[in-house]
Amino acid sequence: MNEQSKKLRALLNCSIFAAITAILAQFEIPLPLVPISGQTLAVGITATILGSRQGTAAMVCYAAIGAIGIPVFSGFSGGIQVLAGPTGGYIFGFIAAAYITGFILEKTSFTVPLAIAANTLGMIVILIFGAVQLKFVAGLGWGGALNAGVFPFIAVGLIKASLASWIGITIRNRLLQASLIPMPDKKPA
Repeated sequence: MNEQSKKLRALLNCSIFAAITAILAQFEIPLPLVPISGQTLAVGITATILGSRQGTAAMVCYAAIGAIGIPVFSGFSGGIQVLAGPTGGYIFGFIAAAYITGFILEKTSFTVPLAIAANTLGMIVILIFGAVQLKFVAGLGWGGALNAGVFPFIAVGLIKASLASWIGITIRNRLLQASLIPMPDKKPA
C-alpha cells in the first residue's frame, strides 16, 4: 500500500470513528448536571481499535465537528458553548483518554485483559478532566464536582471499559485480518 493510500485509510478511519462516537453520544440517561452517554464507550472502542495516534485524531475530529456547531454531542448538542460548559471537560478528556488507552496497548499488547486496564485508566482520565471543568464552570467545590461528575459514573464506567475492551479487541482482530487497519510494527527483541 502506498503512502497516499495509507493516509487516506487513516483519514477514513478517523472519520468513521468520529461518526460512531456521535451516534453513541445520542444514547443517554439524563442526570442533573452530567448525563450518562455512550460517548465514553465509543472513546474506548476507538482507542482499542485504532491505537493512540488515529484514536486521538478521531476524538479531535469529533470535538472539532461539535465545536463548529454540528449536533454530535450528547442530546444532539453542538457548539463551542458545549466545550466551554460544565460537560466540556469530559470531551477534552476523550482526546487524552484515547491517546493514553491506545499508547498503553501499543506498548504492551492488544489483548482483552490489557485493554480493560487501559480503558479503565482512560475512563479515570475522562472523569478527572470532566470534574475539573465541572468544578470551575459550575462553581462547585471539589466535593461537589466529585459527587456530581465522578462518583455516579464509576460503576457504569467500569462496565463500559470492559465492553469497549471486548468489542474493540474483537473488531480490531477482524479488521487486521481483512487488512483494513495496518498491522502493528513488530517490537524489537
